[in-house]
Amino acid sequence: MKSSFLKYIAQTSTSPDGFEVSRADGIYLYNQEGKPFIDCNSGIAVSSFGHNHQVIRKAILEQLDLHLHTTVYGEHVQQSQVRLAEKLAQILPEGLDCSYFTNSGTEAVEGALKLARKYTGRYEIIACRKAYHGSTAGAESLRSDFMHTAGARPLVPGIKHIDFNSFEDIAKISKSTAAVILEPIQGEAGVILPEKNYLFEIKKRCEAVGALMILDEIQTGMGRTGSMCAFEKENIRPDILLLAKAFGGGLPLGTFISSAEIMQVFSNDPPLGHLTTFGGHPLSCAASLAAIDILEKDKLAERANVLENIFKEKISSHPSVKEIRGRGLMLAIELKQPQQLIQIVKACRGNGLLVDWFLFNQNSIRFYPPLIVSDEEVNLICEKLLKSLDFN
Repeated sequence: MKSSFLKYIAQTSTSPDGFEVSRADGIYLYNQEGKPFIDCNSGIAVSSFGHNHQVIRKAILEQLDLHLHTTVYGEHVQQSQVRLAEKLAQILPEGLDCSYFTNSGTEAVEGALKLARKYTGRYEIIACRKAYHGSTAGAESLRSDFMHTAGARPLVPGIKHIDFNSFEDIAKISKSTAAVILEPIQGEAGVILPEKNYLFEIKKRCEAVGALMILDEIQTGMGRTGSMCAFEKENIRPDILLLAKAFGGGLPLGTFISSAEIMQVFSNDPPLGHLTTFGGHPLSCAASLAAIDILEKDKLAERANVLENIFKEKISSHPSVKEIRGRGLMLAIELKQPQQLIQIVKACRGNGLLVDWFLFNQNSIRFYPPLIVSDEEVNLICEKLLKSLDFN
């Protein structure tokens, strides 16, 4: 299987992880020998509700008995799409009540950039350095580092960069700016929290100059950071909100959400201003509705806040740990000796614990346990992690 994987699957690196999955259940992935591994990556914040959750599985099977794809997005009235859009309008603040469903997070980014430019009639997009918004042409152009963008040049023009948490850089948002796109918590930079009032001041500046604020909550949303969305703790409301990853309940689904006033520019002058064939697939929308139901009924966002404190208390005192950053169950464990990072990640694997690192931070362990983790499983995770940190 592994040799066929390397031969027939297009590779994203010269050294892929290579974990051979036989099945998955709850917080566990099982290899070909049937050995369980605790998934503390949660599929990079996708499997927040664990694997093969019975509520999500039931919703998928019920939708499967009704229908799959019927026609291109936005033409047929499909129950799972409509119910999901209604639910989002109910749980999000006023002004975030009109959803456009996509297949992925990067497509949600592309749609949001296009929407902002068309609505404002402006050209300039401002993004943050050390941010990651996806790998399609427009999303890739938002990256600030030459190493990742060199092979994709020339990039989409009109992109400028600011430093995350730089209050001084906020002045660069001008009347030429269509939108500012940023993560409320920078993920691939190593879980960097916003300084107090930073996001508020960004929003205030956008309002002053007529620019839109796009918040990429693709990693931070769906309860991962202790609330439905991270912006809820920042006393702001974005003009456009992006969700994906855990939003699909384990299936491919993204969305960009705004007001009906902003969204209507896609429906005229010209009509069909933004199209997708499979966006908002009925199976994915059914899974998403079930995931939101689990999030609410089991109070998983609130529990993430409790578990954050437990994990920090149990792990931060280890002599190898410099600090644990983050909010909820979106955590980065920074090491005192970064050169040990790969060895510790391998030690975790040997102890049946799957962790990872970040695109733009080689000092820290990515620690994103599933939101459904039980108290007993918390203790087991800590035991395995502490043992791995003692690898030498």
